[in-house]
Amino acid sequence: MAKKLMKGNEAIGEAAIRAGALHYFAYPITPQTEVAEYLARRMPEVGGVFLQAESELGASNMLFGAAASGKRAFTSSSSPGISLMSEAISYITCAELPTVLINVCRAGPGLGGILPSQGDYLQSTRGGGHGDYHLLVLAPATVQETVEHIMMAFDLADKYRNPVMIFADGLIGQMMEPVDFDAVPVSKPMDHSSWAATGAKGRDPHIVKTLYLNPIDNEKHNIHLAEKYERMQVEARHEIYGGLGKPELIITAFGTSARVAKTAIDQLNEEGVDVALFRPITIYPFPFKALAELAKKKHVKTLLSVEMNSGQMIEDVRLATQSKKPIHFFGRQGGIVPSPEEVVEAVKKLL
Repeated sequence: MAKKLMKGNEAIGEAAIRAGALHYFAYPITPQTEVAEYLARRMPEVGGVFLQAESELGASNMLFGAAASGKRAFTSSSSPGISLMSEAISYITCAELPTVLINVCRAGPGLGGILPSQGDYLQSTRGGGHGDYHLLVLAPATVQETVEHIMMAFDLADKYRNPVMIFADGLIGQMMEPVDFDAVPVSKPMDHSSWAATGAKGRDPHIVKTLYLNPIDNEKHNIHLAEKYERMQVEARHEIYGGLGKPELIITAFGTSARVAKTAIDQLNEEGVDVALFRPITIYPFPFKALAELAKKKHVKTLLSVEMNSGQMIEDVRLATQSKKPIHFFGRQGGIVPSPEEVVEAVKKLL
């Protein structure tokens, strides 16, 4: 199987096409604009549709319309753009439409900067828009894993009739790595004929809606959605890396921060320092049970959350461990990626 050297953003576009998503609506914003540039060239080659909207608001509502007709549709953006899409994302989730959203995160708040960040963790895992809703959120750490997650995301979106977000950061979008598309299984889109709005000729109309004026009906729908989010908990994924058998310290990190942490752990383990990594692969649902089981082991004395933000994942680490072990934080912000040497130093200070 041949590997191809690709920029992350271009690999994102190709992965979506191979997953059968031929409807893409977006508005350019750094550091993810190459996704749109790539698809502007590729979509006509595969009979797909790429429409550049007048804004992120327009793109997200085009996504709503395409998904409502049963098409595999997706969008990509970066932090401020995702904020502008938040209203439509709430509508899409309420209407139970399977879509994929790709956030190649940049530094914030506000316009911030175009360098990589993980500052959108709370926005992604806590909804981000109005009302009670959740996205299923995957956080890849490599370009190859991003390709795998995108193909998986469309299947998960179909399975739960719910938007799935790929939480990547600017570094993953801009770096170049070898990608093996043939190594990733591809499944066919599910049949959406039972609910999609495709024209009512020969059948009763299908209504895709988000308006529930009767409070009883609204509550019933919200309970239905909450039960679905509970079923999603079985999708929690994680990775444990490194350690010499009985690690005293557990680093928690995701995405690019986890890659940095792995390099630091390799160095520490070589020096005889017993440290391991717990990496959430899904940040919603967060792998609470797995982290709780690891943290309660007697040899684990403390935890260190390494993030490219101000410590947003610590809230979930605390929930998982019930704060029974000390939890510390090391992070960089503003688009600065922490170095392995900085993580090594932070660990040695704690031990």
